[in-house]
Amino acid sequence: MGPGPDLMQKYCLLPLDVEEIRRNTQVASFQRREVIFRQNTPKSHFMFIISGMVKIYKEGKNRRTFILKLSTPGDCIGLMSDFSHATHQYSASAVEKVEIGYIDRQVFDEVLSNNPKLALSLIRKLSEDGLFIFDRLIARSHKQLPGRIADVILYFSDVIYNKEEFEFPLTRRELAELAGTTKESFIRTLMEFKNDKIISLDGSSVKINSMKIVRTLSELG
Repeated sequence: MGPGPDLMQKYCLLPLDVEEIRRNTQVASFQRREVIFRQNTPKSHFMFIISGMVKIYKEGKNRRTFILKLSTPGDCIGLMSDFSHATHQYSASAVEKVEIGYIDRQVFDEVLSNNPKLALSLIRKLSEDGLFIFDRLIARSHKQLPGRIADVILYFSDVIYNKEEFEFPLTRRELAELAGTTKESFIRTLMEFKNDKIISLDGSSVKINSMKIVRTLSELG
C-alpha cells in the first residue's frame, strides 16, 4: 500500500512519484493510544497517515504535555522536524487505530528533488502548521477560559470534522491539554456551555446549537 488520494492531492504528487513511493513504502498499524514515535528519538523514514487520527504533542517537564495538533489521513506526521533535526522534536500517538506509511528517506529525498511542486507544497504545509501553533500559543496566553474552550470546539467542528455535530476523539484530560487548562476547569466550562444551551453534550457527543455564540466567544477571548 502506498500514498492514497489524500496524500496525492495535498502534496502534488506526480504518477511517477506515486509509483516510486509505493514501491518503497512499508505500512505499520497502531492501536488506540499506542506511541508511534517519541520525542528525541532518531528519525529514519518519512511518515504519512494512511488512515486514522494521530495526536502530535510536545513533552515537557513533570510529564506535562502540550498537544500541538491532530493529524488526519494524508498528513505527514514528522514534517515539522524532518528537515532540521536528526531526532524527532515532538511525539506522536494514535488517537484511534491508524495505519502509517513509512517511506525510505533517500527515496523520498530523490522524489522531492525532482518535483518542485512537491517541495513548494511541503513548504506551504510547514508554514500553515507553524502559524496554527503560533495562534494557539497566543490564544493560551491571552484568551480567557471560555474563549479557549470555544477554540477547541471550533477546531473539531471547522478543521477536523467540518460539521457542527461530532464526537470528541480525545479524553477530557487531553482536551484540557489542548485548551491549556486543567481537566476540572475544562469540564466545568464545558458544562456551562451545555447549561447555557450553547452546545448539547452527551458523553463525548457534541452538537453546536449556536455557532454564532461559539464564534463570538472565540473572537472576544
